[in-house]
Amino acid sequence: MSSVEIRPLRFALIGALLVVPTCIVLIMLAAQGLLPFPVALVLILALIGVAWAVLRTVYLDIRLLADQMERLGEAEEALVPAAARSSSAQAVLAAAARAHQHWLDRCAQGERRIAAGEAVVEALHDPLLLVGAERRVLRANSAARGLFGERMVGRDLAVSLRNPVLLEAVDAVLAGGTSRTVEFLLPVPVERTLEARVKPFPLEQEGGEDAPIRAALVTLHDITLLKRSEQMRADFVANASHELRTPLATLIGFVETLRGPARDDMEAHDRFLGIMHEQANRMSRLVNDLLSLSRIEMDEHSPPTGTADVPEIVRKVVAMLELKAASRKIRLRIEGPAELPPVLGDEDQLAQVFQNLIDNALKYSREQSEVTVRLSALEPRGGTAGAVCISVADQGEGIPRTHLPRLTERFYRVDAARSRALGGTGLGLAIVKHIVNRHRGRLSIDSEVGKGSTFTIQLPVATLRSGILPASASMAG
Repeated sequence: MSSVEIRPLRFALIGALLVVPTCIVLIMLAAQGLLPFPVALVLILALIGVAWAVLRTVYLDIRLLADQMERLGEAEEALVPAAARSSSAQAVLAAAARAHQHWLDRCAQGERRIAAGEAVVEALHDPLLLVGAERRVLRANSAARGLFGERMVGRDLAVSLRNPVLLEAVDAVLAGGTSRTVEFLLPVPVERTLEARVKPFPLEQEGGEDAPIRAALVTLHDITLLKRSEQMRADFVANASHELRTPLATLIGFVETLRGPARDDMEAHDRFLGIMHEQANRMSRLVNDLLSLSRIEMDEHSPPTGTADVPEIVRKVVAMLELKAASRKIRLRIEGPAELPPVLGDEDQLAQVFQNLIDNALKYSREQSEVTVRLSALEPRGGTAGAVCISVADQGEGIPRTHLPRLTERFYRVDAARSRALGGTGLGLAIVKHIVNRHRGRLSIDSEVGKGSTFTIQLPVATLRSGILPASASMAG
């Protein structure tokens, strides 16, 4: 029913006002004998009939216009104009239909623009947050929800981001301050450095009120790579200068000796050249490990996206090290199922992890002993995903427990002289730790003096696609 009220009684009154004066004139003319009474009666009836027909047409057209306007106001698609009784009403209906079509086109265009804008915001690589009054998160794009959780929208920003520097900047902008840029650390799943840009963002109020609502637009940029690149350069210079100083001094000393006192001593030549070759190889290994560690650290904040077959990688590494094990009369064996669930991982980096651990076990095991690689699967529990467990156990001298927390530090050695004699650079376990961190895994070390050591790695299975650390996992090392 139309919301426009059209009363027939009003049209009757209007018709009466139009007809009554003429009828009075005709009656007066008939009463004075100037017009025959039958003729006056016919004229009065004809006048009433014409007035009724005209008013009825106007009434029906107006009612049709009202109904059509009501339908256009509720319609979400174009409507065909109804057929009116007069050309004027038909023209009005056609104009209304065209205006409605134009309005629908404008609305569709606006919706397409909004959808395109939403798609762009969702596709942004950097997290984007819109924070309103009382620090409530009004909007969050896909990158932000992936980083802080799907349920962050509608909650206080402090629930997802508890960094006081960022919260202070957001509060200052919401209170009327200007744009702020701050840096802060995100400690899990892997420590990252983020730059937050907080800008005022006025929002229109509902109900058409003039004063806009003040909000804050927070854009987060991951600058971890930049920071690590700077740190990598500093660390490389410090580490290289520290660790290369001794072999370089040794090489320089032997070169000076060979060019001076031992110039004609062929026996000294052979002995010194052998030592120089050993020191040069040590420097080469050191530089290669430093470069490898730097590359791994730069990618540590980005979890791998591929999958890896752990048992297959372990079998290949064991086959490659069997000759080395045989040279020391050490038995190298694998225990566990031949097939395990695939893990999220980089095959080359995981091979590097297993090679470092097994190679270390062979170096520090007693001769005619055994190195065992155990594979197993950990079932999901407590709402966490399953994992693949890899343990490398040796029968060496063992490591005192006071040293265990520091084993994954750069250049930390329990027995520096023995490590260098065996060709170690002091970077192997640091490389292992950072690769395990990148894979969102867990590294644990257990050792008992006189019995041997066991290095255990847990890697999440390939059901985790978000790259977020499970609740049960912790940082390696």
